[in-house]
Amino acid sequence: MSVSAPRAWGVLLLTTLAASPATMAGIAQADPSPTTIQTTHTYAAATTKRPVRRRRARRAAPPGGVWSRSAVVVDPATGQVLYEKNAARSVPIASLTKLMTALVFLEQKPDLERHVEVTTVEIFGGGHTQLRNRETVSLRDLLHMSLMCSDNVATRVLARESGVAAEDFLARMNQKSLELGLTHTRFVEFTGLDERNVSTANDVARLLQAAASNDMVRDITTTPSYEFRTKRRAHLIGNTNRLLYGRYEILGGKTGFISEAGYCLATWIRTQGREMIAVVLGAPTNATRFADVMRLIQRTTPPAVVAPRS
Repeated sequence: MSVSAPRAWGVLLLTTLAASPATMAGIAQADPSPTTIQTTHTYAAATTKRPVRRRRARRAAPPGGVWSRSAVVVDPATGQVLYEKNAARSVPIASLTKLMTALVFLEQKPDLERHVEVTTVEIFGGGHTQLRNRETVSLRDLLHMSLMCSDNVATRVLARESGVAAEDFLARMNQKSLELGLTHTRFVEFTGLDERNVSTANDVARLLQAAASNDMVRDITTTPSYEFRTKRRAHLIGNTNRLLYGRYEILGGKTGFISEAGYCLATWIRTQGREMIAVVLGAPTNATRFADVMRLIQRTTPPAVVAPRS
C-alpha cells in the first residue's frame, strides 16, 4: 500500500463523521462515569443540608419540687414544720455560719463606728474580697460586707476585733448553738470556708429566726445594696440574696456556698400576711436554690381567698 492510501482513508472517515451530526451529539452527551455522579451528588448535598436544632427536654422537678439535698419550711410563729426533706441531716452550711458569727460579735456590744485595719493575716486564703492590705474600715461597714456579700476577710476582721480571743469566740459560737437548741450544729471557724462547720436544715431555720430577730442583722440582711468609702476608695456591695429583688417581702436571710456544701439559702419571708422561714442546703446551682425556695413557698402558701362580689 502506498503512503497516500492511509491519508485517503483518514479523509474518508472525517467526511463520514461530519455528515452524521447525530453521532457527534451522542458522543458529546454520553453519561459521565459513576465516580463523577457520586462526587457531584455529594457536593450538592453538603452545600444544601441545614443543621437540625434539637430542643432540650426540660427536666421535671423531683417529687416535692426541690432539687436541694435538704430543705425545710417552718412557721416561725408556731414552730410548725410545713415541709421537710432530709431536714435532720447534718451537712456543711458554708457562709450561713456568718449568722452565728454576727450574733456573737454583736453580743460584745462593739463600737461600730470604730475603724480598724485589714491585714494580710485575714486576706490570705479568704477568697474574693474588695478589701486590701492596710485598708482602714469601720466595723459597721465590715458587718455589712460579712452579711450581705459573704466577705470572708471582713468576717475574720470582725472576729479579731471583737475583744475575744479566737478560741473563746468559737467556744461562744458553739455555746450559743446549744442555747438556741441547735443540737446538730458545730463550728470550727468563723466564715464557713471549712466544711466541718455543719448543721441541719431544722437548726439553720432556728438560727435564722434568732439572728433576724436582732434589728441590726435584719436590717443588713434585707438591704439590697450598700455604699461606703474608706480613705483609699469607694466601695459598692450588693446582697447575694436574689429574693430581695422579687415579689416577696424578705425579713432576713443569708446565702452560702463551698463545693462541699453546695449552694445554700436561708430566708424569712412574708407573703399573703403569713410568715415562713425556708432553708435549702446542697442545691446544685446558684439559681436552683432560689427557685427551690420559691417553689416551696408557693407549695406551702394557701390560695388567696377572694371575697364574693355583692
